[in-house]
Amino acid sequence: MNVYRDATWVLEYVEEEDKKGRIEGSMQSLVLRACTRYKLKSNPKHIYALVDSAWKYKPYLEIIMKKSDILKDIPKKKGSPMYSRLTVLLLCHDLLFSKQKRIQMGKLPIKEYVLKHKTRLHSELVKLKLKLKVKDLSQLIEKEEISNDVTPVRWIRINPLRCPGNDVNSVLAELEKKFTQRVDHWKDIVPGCIYHDDFIPNVFGIHPQDKITSHELYRQGKVIIQDRASCFPAHILNPDKNDVIIDACAAPGNKTTHVAAHLLPKCEKGQLTKIYAFEKEPRRAQVLQKMTNIAGCGKAVKINVGDFTKLAIPDQYKDVTGLILDPSCSGSGIFGRKYVDSLNRAKRLQDQEKKHQQNDKEENDLILEEEEQAVASDDPDLQSRLSKLSSFQFQVVKHAMSLPNAKKIVYSTCSVHPEENEKVVIDLLLDRKVQEWGWKVAGRENVIPDWPRRGIKGEFDQVFRKETAKCQELADSCIRALPREDGGIGFFAVCFER
Repeated sequence: MNVYRDATWVLEYVEEEDKKGRIEGSMQSLVLRACTRYKLKSNPKHIYALVDSAWKYKPYLEIIMKKSDILKDIPKKKGSPMYSRLTVLLLCHDLLFSKQKRIQMGKLPIKEYVLKHKTRLHSELVKLKLKLKVKDLSQLIEKEEISNDVTPVRWIRINPLRCPGNDVNSVLAELEKKFTQRVDHWKDIVPGCIYHDDFIPNVFGIHPQDKITSHELYRQGKVIIQDRASCFPAHILNPDKNDVIIDACAAPGNKTTHVAAHLLPKCEKGQLTKIYAFEKEPRRAQVLQKMTNIAGCGKAVKINVGDFTKLAIPDQYKDVTGLILDPSCSGSGIFGRKYVDSLNRAKRLQDQEKKHQQNDKEENDLILEEEEQAVASDDPDLQSRLSKLSSFQFQVVKHAMSLPNAKKIVYSTCSVHPEENEKVVIDLLLDRKVQEWGWKVAGRENVIPDWPRRGIKGEFDQVFRKETAKCQELADSCIRALPREDGGIGFFAVCFER
């Protein structure tokens, strides 16, 4: 019952967000946000699985529930219904759409109440499927856009800090026992195969269906799941033994532990803190601490809980020479957003339909398709949010640039929007203080030069007009990765140096 109770809280939260007219973030982030807000004790993974599926089926469940009169018959206590509408919905979901087709709880009154309506619920489900001309409602839910919203490759990296003598070969040999066939390109990966990445050392691609999390290497921290693009920042920074690094927006800790894997093997044992990690949220800071301990770099990383721009006073961090900055962004390049995004687009299109009369259905369908594409880029809510995010991102990077002895900064996002990427770079290059401090964009030769997809030249052309060579050079200095097309999440990275 606890999972249903907690899932009800989360579902109420999602409904509240939906009533605002636009859901922000992926369903996973919404669930985690609600779990934190309400301090829920149930496993977030279990809540997410239930809420995610129930939300997808919710429009159909509401029709079925209304037709069956299950909500009308709820007994009352002191004039109020004894059972929450959303709790009943969750139970109906499991009864009708879960794999087991059963309610996962003991003999409680609410379960008995729902089971009393089982025959009517099933009858209304059958009628709805006939009306919609489908054998199963999942046919309507699992559209290509949504079902493809998963990573094409599960990227992993070997963590040298947990390898004997920092030598990754023994761990690689263990991996190759599980993944017996090596392929030459990530697109050729099938279950049981492994791909050795050409761009980032000790990074490998496996099929998403291969469960690496159950392997002992993963449990021991010798193998870490991290998207290839997310490995770019530490690889670009490439610190040596004399460097002291800040990860300004560190949780959950993938980039922190990756930069530690670059730095610590070069250092002598017993050296003091080499990495300062900042995380604003206390709960996420706990996750960060746990991850650094598992990865074997906990003693070398000092975690600061709070806002980097307020805690990292320049005069107190004179030893810092390099920084990784991956601040909050729109997350438009990550997986798990398309279902929520499709709901947002549908909501906008419904609003448009109310305003305009439909004369010719065929013609109108074409118009809607074009409008949908336009909304994705011209949505005023999105533009407003991107403006706020880019302003925040600019301030974080500029603050990092104020550290007196910093020589190298890698800025990255998991966004595909130029507003958070090239335009932030341009704003920084035009800033007087940044110019006074001597910061410039590092050339392509120092930023994974063989990676083919670079920055968008047109964004620089709009500002540095008639300087074609400069614009090309700046665009080439930036790295971009497109979601799915480049084998993982959408990503942007650029390196500043002085």
